[in-house]
Amino acid sequence: MSNTPLLQGLHVVDLASFIAGPAAATILGDFGADVVKVEPPGSGDAYRSLSRVPPNPRVEGVNYPWQLDNRNKRSIALNLKSPDARAVVERLVTWADVLVTNFPPRTRAKLGLEYDDLAPLNARLIYADVTGFGEEGPEAHLPGFDVTAFWARSGLMDVTRQHGAPPAINAFGSGDHPTAISLFAGIMTALYRRERTGEGARVTASLVAEGAWAAGMWLQAVLVGGKAPRPVDRTDPPNALANAYRTADDRWLLLAFANEDKQVPLFLQAIGHPEAIQNPHYADSQSRRAHAAEIVGVLDKTFAARPLAEWREVLDTAGLTYGVAQTIDEFAHDPQLLANRILVPIDDGNAEPHLTIDSPVRLEQEQKVPARPAPDLGEHTDSVLHDLGFDAAGIEMLHKAEAVG
Repeated sequence: MSNTPLLQGLHVVDLASFIAGPAAATILGDFGADVVKVEPPGSGDAYRSLSRVPPNPRVEGVNYPWQLDNRNKRSIALNLKSPDARAVVERLVTWADVLVTNFPPRTRAKLGLEYDDLAPLNARLIYADVTGFGEEGPEAHLPGFDVTAFWARSGLMDVTRQHGAPPAINAFGSGDHPTAISLFAGIMTALYRRERTGEGARVTASLVAEGAWAAGMWLQAVLVGGKAPRPVDRTDPPNALANAYRTADDRWLLLAFANEDKQVPLFLQAIGHPEAIQNPHYADSQSRRAHAAEIVGVLDKTFAARPLAEWREVLDTAGLTYGVAQTIDEFAHDPQLLANRILVPIDDGNAEPHLTIDSPVRLEQEQKVPARPAPDLGEHTDSVLHDLGFDAAGIEMLHKAEAVG
């Protein structure tokens, strides 16, 4: 394993806000890139205030979403609307290997931040932009969040609810973070292309494209003439052995049998219904589908008789595949997270540092940099300007013009 981070020496300008774009830049920073976060003076990235928006948990004194998606960055407060800021933008672009933005197309054009505006300044620039609804079409200009462009638009919000129940709001960021991985993959692909051609490139990703990919199996079925499943009634599902059941202590477990013909007899024996093995309703997949409601009725009563801990022991002993619907609190203490270094300490100098979530991309032969605290707004403004070649007088002039803060 190398002691030098893989992306050390790579310069990244993070012009994006909220989650998907900045999270992609964070992954680059995890591998050692020097990431400069550009924020408007005064307010900064609006993502700084997201932890105060219900239903997000309130944690006094800890801006946990900001730390998660903006660690290992330097912050410069830059007023992109100021004419005096243009010189800073141009030097940032010249300095950068990668620029990440999520401005809507109209805003990019108004600020002179389109790819065609910036590429002439740096022929090797990787320009990565993420949108809600893509670059083209009648709704390209609309703002998009993961709840609207990823979950609602893709059909995922519809099919993940129970029949008759209203759609549920997804966990914040659960569409943004996969989109960040796609944007990161695109950036790394473009960097590989640059190694081969010497040329920069434009990389795009969108929440709606990520939603299509996530819903891809059933979306593909519709595209070739199939009919997508509707929200499932768990009391009469298409498959009683791919269904959720409540235990005596009000917990839910999910059965997931890939090889039913082999596993069903083992399952029936384990749960105390060996007589059902001879029941023709359980004989094969066709019969089990035809009698799904009847089987659910039996299994509902069976699982409701014992607590989750006992059922885990029963199913584990039989070698059967199932999952437990854990709470987020339980997942935070899941031993698999620590064993696989999915949770890592924040290198903030405290004797007992908080843990944060590592980005999921990993190379066994490469080490990531420690997770350093996310920056305060404008914390590194002057040092970044110095790195870009501005002298003390030039920096003072930018401050007086309120181009930087």
